[in-house]
Formats: sequence, C-alpha cells, structure tokens
Amino acid sequence: MSYIKVNATNFGEVEKSEKVVLLDFYADWCGPCRMVGPVIEEIAKEHPEILVGKVNVDEEQALASAFSVMSIPTLVIMKNGKIVRQVAGARPKAQILALLENA
Repeated sequence: MSYIKVNATNFGEVEKSEKVVLLDFYADWCGPCRMVGPVIEEIAKEHPEILVGKVNVDEEQALASAFSVMSIPTLVIMKNGKIVRQVAGARPKAQILALLENA
C-alpha cells in the first residue's frame, strides 16, 4: 500500500509533511469514489514524492467537516500544511496529475 489511511490520530503527520499531499475524501458506498480510488492508488505507487492519503468520510466526519467536504469524492492538495487546491467530483488521472503539478 503506497497511501496512508488518514484519521484524526495521524492527521498531524499529514499536516507536517514536507511533501505535497493529496487527500482523497471518499466513502465505500460512493460509486464515483470507487472509480477514482484505483487512480489515486496508482498515483501513490507511481509518485513516491507525493504523500497520498485516503479519508473515509463515514469514519472521519470531523476531518470531512474541517475540510468543508460537501460532496464526494473530494480531492484536496496541500503544501506546507495549507490547502492549495480542493476539487469535488471524479477526475481522470491526467487531470489529477495536472492539479498536483501546479501545486
């Protein structure tokens, strides 16, 4: 597994990361989330310079609320502990990579 499962306990590690961070807010029951999930996992394997985390909104409602996640999937890109981009909806791999390049 090349990504981390993010929760309230380990979020500090994500926040302090020196790497660019890609967070995938998802739910197991969400169809578009299941489409994006494998793409996120591919990116995690292919780009070790990026910290990739997955946040299950059903299990981590406080984190989802802190990021104002209103619909899923939501992708959040962070740099130096700050949100630089946040987009909702399923995206193809090329679009996700483009978002990361501009972070």
